[in-house]
Amino acid sequence: MNGGKQGTAILIVLILAVWEIAGRMEWVAGGTLPAPTDILIRLFEERADYWPHLVATSRISLFGFVIGNLIAIAAAVCFCLWPFSERMMRGVNIAIFAVPPIAIVPVLVIALDGEAARITLAALLVYFPTMTATLAGLNDIDPRTADLVSAYGGGRFKTMRLVRLRAAVPAMMSGFQVAAPAAVLGAVLAEFGSGARWGLGTYLLGSLGRAEPDRLWGIGLTATAIAGIGYVLAAIVAHVTTGTNRSITLAPAGHETRRRESRLKATLMVAAAILVPFLIWQGLLAAANLSPIIAKTPLGVVDYLFFSKGSAAAQAKLLQALAETIPTTVAGMVVGLAIAFLLALISFAAPPVMRALLPFALVTQTMPLVALTPLAVLIFGRGLTVTLVITISVTFFAAYVVLAQGFALIPRAAYDLVDSYGASTLQKLRFVAIPASRTWLFVAARLAMPKALLGVMIAEWLATGKGLGNLLNQSRGYLDYGMIWTVALVSVLVAIALYQLTYLIDRLTDR
Repeated sequence: MNGGKQGTAILIVLILAVWEIAGRMEWVAGGTLPAPTDILIRLFEERADYWPHLVATSRISLFGFVIGNLIAIAAAVCFCLWPFSERMMRGVNIAIFAVPPIAIVPVLVIALDGEAARITLAALLVYFPTMTATLAGLNDIDPRTADLVSAYGGGRFKTMRLVRLRAAVPAMMSGFQVAAPAAVLGAVLAEFGSGARWGLGTYLLGSLGRAEPDRLWGIGLTATAIAGIGYVLAAIVAHVTTGTNRSITLAPAGHETRRRESRLKATLMVAAAILVPFLIWQGLLAAANLSPIIAKTPLGVVDYLFFSKGSAAAQAKLLQALAETIPTTVAGMVVGLAIAFLLALISFAAPPVMRALLPFALVTQTMPLVALTPLAVLIFGRGLTVTLVITISVTFFAAYVVLAQGFALIPRAAYDLVDSYGASTLQKLRFVAIPASRTWLFVAARLAMPKALLGVMIAEWLATGKGLGNLLNQSRGYLDYGMIWTVALVSVLVAIALYQLTYLIDRLTDR
């Protein structure tokens, strides 16, 4: 074990040394990849400039983290107590999971005042991982413990308090670890698109035109550091609360079996899941009492896109943007999955190599995309390549984690037969691990898809001047509120469609 850790440390040092030499010698795009020491020196020299931006981003991230987690836990408890509510809210949950945050920043800025838009976006990005993890923990209990509470006269509320909430703590803590970097990403994205005076997103936007890659890297790494600190703090809390008090399962646990229901009831639940997001949208705008000129209802978007005087031009712009965004998103996701799959195979065959690369891969995961994109533009230019690079960089890590976990969960007994014939590592991969990874590959695809669309839209906004991201940016400049709301809605629908497409392909190929 110690030898493996020493090998990993040596590899990390070698990678940093190569980076330092490449930066000093200006091997990458004429010096757009600065040496690590240059980045740290510049960051130290400008530390006074960072402070107000750092405080603003940290504060918004913290508020979003707390509010998003409180709502997520409350929602998970309601979904567990009343399963029909989870089915009715499924459309909302999928939309929150799949929505590209950059698409709804202008909408939130229109609908909300001051810091509320930034806090809301941070909370939205926090909600889904914590809600999903908590709900899984609440449902994943030993059924005999619930039966024991019932035998003593306890109802579902007492079962929730005495059994489910306690059993869900480890899963809830794992959700917090994922949610902490998400809160920082939401805060920076909101600062970037809201015109806020302070925040790392604002600082980054003001530094884009200065052609100073060491500053851009410093801002990006600072944002990454905040996300990393949030992750570490959540991990420490998880260790303190669950490290010595893990639940013991007496019987195989699983989600409760859902009773069969009539076709009519199932159809009504699906219809409700589709309608509820639009009803919530309509209700929130009515409660905010905003002018219909700037705040479009669902019917207002339909009118703008199909019945207004400029509907033909709006449709043409939208279709052209979709024709540019969707193929790039699919291509980036596929390549990202392929790289993730390859890295998962490498981690299976050579764990020390992956342990060395993991910290650098984690940077691409936690560094906010608006910080990563300008750096990629400096290296790869403003064409299609930079869009694919951004998309791949933000999709492969999440997919890799899922695939690596899938390989790790393959039962040891599955290898016994090939081991008896003296199989090599490559043969184990070919005959056991790769065939068993199919399910995890589709799970990884569903997790990577929203990140792929987000990466494409940010690259279009900042770099290429094409697609939905650019159309959204142009609409903000022209104060075309109808198009702003339309792009936001269409982006969500595209994300949901791609998500459901991966699910459909999974079902059709499952034999």
